[in-house]
Amino acid sequence: MGCRGLSLLSGGLDSQLAVRVLQRAGADVEGVCFVTPFFAADAAKKAAAALGIKLHLVDFTDDEISLVENPPHGFGGAMNPCIDCHATMIRRAGGLMEKLGYDFVSTGEVMGQRPMSQNRQSLGVVEKSSGLKGRLVRPLSAKLLEPTIPETQGLLDREKLLDISGRSRARQMELAAEFGITEYPSPAGGCKLTEDGFGRKLRDLMEHEGLRNRRLVELLLVARRFRLPDGTGVLLGRDRNENAVLKEAGETEGLGTVVAPVNCPGPTALLPAVRSDDDLHRATELVCAYSRCDRLEGDVMVRIGSVRASVPRPYDRAKFKDFQIC
Repeated sequence: MGCRGLSLLSGGLDSQLAVRVLQRAGADVEGVCFVTPFFAADAAKKAAAALGIKLHLVDFTDDEISLVENPPHGFGGAMNPCIDCHATMIRRAGGLMEKLGYDFVSTGEVMGQRPMSQNRQSLGVVEKSSGLKGRLVRPLSAKLLEPTIPETQGLLDREKLLDISGRSRARQMELAAEFGITEYPSPAGGCKLTEDGFGRKLRDLMEHEGLRNRRLVELLLVARRFRLPDGTGVLLGRDRNENAVLKEAGETEGLGTVVAPVNCPGPTALLPAVRSDDDLHRATELVCAYSRCDRLEGDVMVRIGSVRASVPRPYDRAKFKDFQIC
């Protein structure tokens, strides 16, 4: 007995348990984590260190953008193409498996845990779409599924694989204690695409500026978002760090026009594409409305690119409520 496998590792409890169960079943396991602006690798890196396994990091941004633009099996509750995402990740892991001479790819999926993406039909769709039939192992629910090639060849001890199903996590918690796994993120967290607010920002960007500019996609992680009447998008910083990011994106990276207050504290705004002079004026009022100018005598002075301008009062946040996306 003995084989080598690549296990998708998000850092969540199920993905960590999958590694430990496979090791107990006789496999030498390494982790693979797919990285995009929508889900970071921090938890996976921490889990790999705790598990004592090598972690392969794979940039998945272009794949994910293509799936968001055209998800063959549709979205989940938000802008999350879960079925196609899993299948594509597994297919990419399969390519790495062949390149490194491994025997299988595994995941921490549990039958019935997620009604849409982990029912029997969806698991079958993922396996078929991934092109890894017979080489895709789901160790936490393996006994509820057809034996894989490593199992039938005696490389992986099927008796040491599991038959977990359903949404209860009682067995996973018991296994975590058994394996000494104490740190893992909430099962509800991880992927920004499952969040309604993030989904609204993503859909708005897709419908207006599009998703081909990778940096604009990355900037979905920061700032308030507004879409002004003539179509100008505004990213409005919420703190000093976000202001610095937006300033850098506009002035150094050339991603758009920067608007910022000069004579009082306030947010920096980035406008990727100014659609009209009216929208540009509205953007300056928006910056002033979110600035701390109550004690300022006179009007707020703003910098628009390299030009300075005075913006007459009053400044009313409520005026922009209907234009805020998130």
